[in-house]
Amino acid sequence: MEENKFDVCVIGSGPGGFAAAMRAFDFGKRVVLVEAGNIGGAGIMHGAMTSKTLWELSKDYAGAAAVDRGYRAAGLTVDYGQVRDTVLEAAKEKQYQILSQIETFTPPRWPGPGTITLKRGWASFVDTKSVKVSYQDGASEVVRADFFVIATGSKPRDFPGIMVDHKRVLNSDDVLSLTTFPKRFLIIGAGVLGCEYATIFSNFHQTKVHLLDRQARILPGEDEDISEFVNTNLTARGVEVHHNAILRKIIHHDEFLEVVVDYEGGRSMVLEVDVALVSVGRIPNLDKLGLDNVGIKVNARGALDTDGDCRVKGNIFAVGDVTQHSALYNVAEMEGRYAVKAMYLRNKYPLRYANMSTIMFFNPEVAAVGLNETTCRANNIPYQLAYYSNALLNRAIAMRRTDGFVKILVSDDGQDRILGMRAAGPQASNTIMVIAHLMDQDKGVTDIMKSIHPHPSITEGIQECLRLLVNKSIFKPTVFPGSMRIRKWKPE
Repeated sequence: MEENKFDVCVIGSGPGGFAAAMRAFDFGKRVVLVEAGNIGGAGIMHGAMTSKTLWELSKDYAGAAAVDRGYRAAGLTVDYGQVRDTVLEAAKEKQYQILSQIETFTPPRWPGPGTITLKRGWASFVDTKSVKVSYQDGASEVVRADFFVIATGSKPRDFPGIMVDHKRVLNSDDVLSLTTFPKRFLIIGAGVLGCEYATIFSNFHQTKVHLLDRQARILPGEDEDISEFVNTNLTARGVEVHHNAILRKIIHHDEFLEVVVDYEGGRSMVLEVDVALVSVGRIPNLDKLGLDNVGIKVNARGALDTDGDCRVKGNIFAVGDVTQHSALYNVAEMEGRYAVKAMYLRNKYPLRYANMSTIMFFNPEVAAVGLNETTCRANNIPYQLAYYSNALLNRAIAMRRTDGFVKILVSDDGQDRILGMRAAGPQASNTIMVIAHLMDQDKGVTDIMKSIHPHPSITEGIQECLRLLVNKSIFKPTVFPGSMRIRKWKPE
């Protein structure tokens, strides 16, 4: 066999690319994985692994610093440099797990039939059967393959008129370049990532955080109760949220940044901060791929259009952030595996994005799966809703963490199919899969209620929420109208 001829060429080693490479390996294919940056992609070094490790450390610190539970830690201190080192240690741990697997299955050490070959360079298409791999030392080579997977991920979106200098004006890739906690921190953008970083830095109690929200409420894609829940908790932890506010300019001074903010209605404000973080989303990373050489154009959003098999064109597939279906680690993994199965006609089921669960790392956390009220109303889907507060849950009461709730939507068509769920509060990320799994099975409320949850547990909130829908809950909304409710909605 030709040395540089492979069955599958995967461009990018992030969650989508690595999952695709390993699925092709499972099928006994010769795989080449091309990566110019960090092994594991942004998902490891500048994404889920690092930001969530930072969140975990901040949550632990906030718990240790709490003074409302009958204990007080004396002399509690935190050093950002050491925190950063711990975060990098976690990221490298995962990187070396990935590398260990790649090296184990590298020819000629691994006899096959499946093999993985890693090439540390930049790939650009020559034609539909080959890519040129360019290396940092100036050398290059041509790699041929039957199939290609574009999994190059995304990069931070720029803010018009604001120059990111990676020192005092940062994007999300630069957070670990900080050497100390900034005393005054401006976060531009109140989406999930902006709110997560506001949570992290407020948890450490070392930083005054300003969160700039250009809309009337944060997390505009979520229902008002979720937005209000997160906003209230951020404000309680000292975050100043600026609603209906647009950044006009940042003026650099030797010792600080002068920030001019314009509000709806004509008012402006000048803030003084030490560091600003631009967090206004991410865009597909498709530079220098030579897409024109294979007749592929990006769409109006700068992303790649794919069909139901993740195919862009012919033998070229794309997965993860470059498709902009949903910039989630688990979505990229799912698409990477699915694309390879599609190449070799191994798929048994179509891709299902509707029931992909997600976690938002706030304090406390929020988890979501399926539809919310906003989406149902936008699509004229009639629904029933049940809301059950953690204030009534024995486990939450014992934890002294009663802030939070479970909200479940079911179809109002006589079948009571689960449409979606939102969970806010401690352990929300663990409870969401109870409903996500059952949604995949197209189960209704009656089927789900056959299960009895352990006591005391946070998932009992799901149990009581479902009972509430059929008027069988143990506690009654007549007595606790602020903690539990049901309602219906249908198009006029």
